Amino acid sequence: MAIKELVRNRRAYHDYEILETYETGIVLYGTEVKSLREGGGSLQEAYVRITEGQLWLVSASIAPYKYGNIMNHEERRLRKLLMHGKEIQRLKSWAQEKGQTLVPLLFYLKEGRVKLLIGRAKGKKQHEKRQAIKEKEVKRSIEREMRR
Repeated sequence: MAIKELVRNRRAYHDYEILETYETGIVLYGTEVKSLREGGGSLQEAYVRITEGQLWLVSASIAPYKYGNIMNHEERRLRKLLMHGKEIQRLKSWAQEKGQTLVPLLFYLKEGRVKLLIGRAKGKKQHEKRQAIKEKEVKRSIEREMRR
């Protein structure tokens, strides 16, 4: 099972503590898939919303395909996410808890299809972000010393 990473939301790992991840399908146009394969996408300001029992990806940017014609897609449109109904209901109950949200983490190709990894996340406070950066720096310095 070959998985090719297309677009990663690195900011989400900095701003949120990821509690659980879920794989979802996504409804895309052909030009959107081609653009993603070329690396033309961003999940920086995107989020997942649950409306009337359906998951929607909001504010994700997929650049217009450069060889597309007049049938090219809109860059920032609502995109439907595909999941089982029971999973959506479980996510909805978790998302209603205070401080929890659904964040898109990664677009990737799995067996020729574009998938989206979403995470159930809890926002980090500013001091927690600083602490995480300090821990990364300490870990890097230890690894650097071990290599010597």
